[in-house]
Amino acid sequence: MTTPAPRIRRSGGRRFDLRATAVYFGILALVLCAAGLAVRMVLNAAQGRPVWAAALGLVAVSCALALRRRRRRRRDLAARAVQQAAAALEAGRDTALEALEAPGPAVPRQCAPGDRDNHLGSARTEEQAPGVIDYDALDAEEFEQAVAALCARDGCTGVEVVGGAGDLGADVLAVTPDGRRLVVQCKRYGDEHRVGSQDLQRFGGTCYTVHEADVAALVTTSDFTAPALEYAEQCGILCLDREALQAWSDGTGPVPWPAVSAGTS
Repeated sequence: MTTPAPRIRRSGGRRFDLRATAVYFGILALVLCAAGLAVRMVLNAAQGRPVWAAALGLVAVSCALALRRRRRRRRDLAARAVQQAAAALEAGRDTALEALEAPGPAVPRQCAPGDRDNHLGSARTEEQAPGVIDYDALDAEEFEQAVAALCARDGCTGVEVVGGAGDLGADVLAVTPDGRRLVVQCKRYGDEHRVGSQDLQRFGGTCYTVHEADVAALVTTSDFTAPALEYAEQCGILCLDREALQAWSDGTGPVPWPAVSAGTS
């Protein structure tokens, strides 16, 4: 199914899921209250047993430093993987374009018209340009890395893979070549599992209000339901199905962010 042209998001406000946003801020308030209570308990314990408080403080600082080093190491590995994947995608795109421009093999004259069509069809099936990514062979994390690599390949800066628990709907963050904040959610689905309106509503409830996106896009290896496309059009979310993703990947289709005009805020 071909994704309809994404609707330009107007500069007069953004529509979002009010219930999802209210739930998010309610959970945030509960977390802050729990944190304040924990700090108060720690302070009371510190007054009674300063030695134990100092020991716990040292343990907490050590854990925080270890967690920070681990996150930095994971971020460096992710950035290196994105760069390598971007280089592979660029090489694959160039190879695919060269293969498309190259003349095909000549068809023997003795072939009948029906046999000639069968021969050409089988040849196209057997040929596959090296470097072209088979998105069906990737798992969810590898799919996010591949989408991030596409963004980096086509000029985005600050590309970061943030998918995982607590990502609040954002899998890839980047800045487009013209300076807009890009937020991408990746859905690694099979052909039988289409992206529904609930997926779009969850993403629409956070992409603008929480992540402050200028350009929001949902990329999938499957397709979208009609209600999902309708909701995405209302909220200004760009939808890239399997066909649009493949065209973006091999260079025969446009990148998603220029679909929003430069004058749109």
